[in-house]
Amino acid sequence: MTVSKEVARLEHSAVKLTVTIAKDDVRTEYDKLINEYSKTLQIPGFRKGKVPREVLVRKFGDAFKGEALGHIIEGAVTQVFEDESFPKEDRPLPYSTPQLQDEPPALDLDADLKFSVVYDVLPKITVGPWKGLTVEADTAKVEDEDLTRELDAIRDRNAIVMDKDDAEAAAKGDVVTVNYAELSDAGEPVAGTEREDFVFTLGTGYNVFKFDDDVAGMKKGETKDITKTYPETEEDKDLAGKTKKIRVTVTAVKERQLPKLDDDLAQDVDEKFKTLEDLKTSIRDRLTRTLEKRLRDIKISRILEKVMEATPADIPESMVRIELDTRWRTMARQFGTDAEQLTQLMERSGKGRDAIFEEWRPEAVKALHSRLIVETLIQDQKLAASGEETEKEFETIAAESDTSVEDVKKYYEQQNMREYLAEDIKERKLFDLLLAENTIKPGKKAKYVDLISNNG
Repeated sequence: MTVSKEVARLEHSAVKLTVTIAKDDVRTEYDKLINEYSKTLQIPGFRKGKVPREVLVRKFGDAFKGEALGHIIEGAVTQVFEDESFPKEDRPLPYSTPQLQDEPPALDLDADLKFSVVYDVLPKITVGPWKGLTVEADTAKVEDEDLTRELDAIRDRNAIVMDKDDAEAAAKGDVVTVNYAELSDAGEPVAGTEREDFVFTLGTGYNVFKFDDDVAGMKKGETKDITKTYPETEEDKDLAGKTKKIRVTVTAVKERQLPKLDDDLAQDVDEKFKTLEDLKTSIRDRLTRTLEKRLRDIKISRILEKVMEATPADIPESMVRIELDTRWRTMARQFGTDAEQLTQLMERSGKGRDAIFEEWRPEAVKALHSRLIVETLIQDQKLAASGEETEKEFETIAAESDTSVEDVKKYYEQQNMREYLAEDIKERKLFDLLLAENTIKPGKKAKYVDLISNNG
């Protein structure tokens, strides 16, 4: 098929591809379709495969033209994109399907066919100044309170849960088992609201009616009728602004006994630790490495924010949409569900996916803008990952994960992630370059926990 093409740039990193197909090729494609149908169509009065062409055209001519038009347009567009000489920068993004700009043209068998499709392409940017910049970044260091918090968490994970004496009341931090049900105005349990053997830690609020304060002080075997009024701002829309009566029976009360902070606990955590000091040293080293990585990320982020100010980028809607969808699916995995179920869950809570996407949009656009700058600089600086560097990275990953280099390689090969590893190496080289070429001024002092928990 003889195809001529013309490319025009539009706003928001979109492209209009105008394609013209010679009339002879239009006629050829149309005739090919007629010939195929003549072999299979059966019309009363004619044997299968023996229907005269003029009869087919007279009876199905408009339908044939419509189908032929679709085949010709699809074939021409595919031919353009499969042509290796077609510029890479003019090719559509993988998630941007070319769409006809206007209504499909009529198929004229005696004229050239001309049509236009529109699609998104990767934005072209010219990176602004990225050397000699001065930015400010928060500072932090690992304090004794950070070590204490980690040790407390270890004690909590190694706690022993034991039954409390029946005469002892439930207190905050105890593990309580209850039966409960919502009550009607007449004081009778409401069918379908009964729940038996519900277990939760007192003080966490991890129960539907949030009756922690009311259960505190109750003893095993005790029953209490509770009346609770919930504010209009209550997150659970089924409770917001309502008053509920709940009958709660405590069936078990257990307390968590924390182990002593000593050498025995250190050895229980890992046999490689002989003393509590060994465990403390390991924790402090881990926290320090985590903090150093976080501080590095913050510095790089501040530099890229500065570069973004001088580097305009027209992010196409399709890129933003796929970024938001990816974040949504990631959040679904964190909730232990899938994207569709998460959508239903959020809608029931009163905040739908579209509203959440609008909140996420500015950060998503910023992330895409930053990513474009990084990829452009890697290309401009001709940064590459050698085979030797990749092998060394495998060794580092193996050492950090306490596994063999062969197992690490096997995993990356099976997951088709070797190329991702190379991209990580190139990105790290660029970030080293950014840190070396720019000045980082110390900003405000922050706490370790705040810096680590804040991903912004």
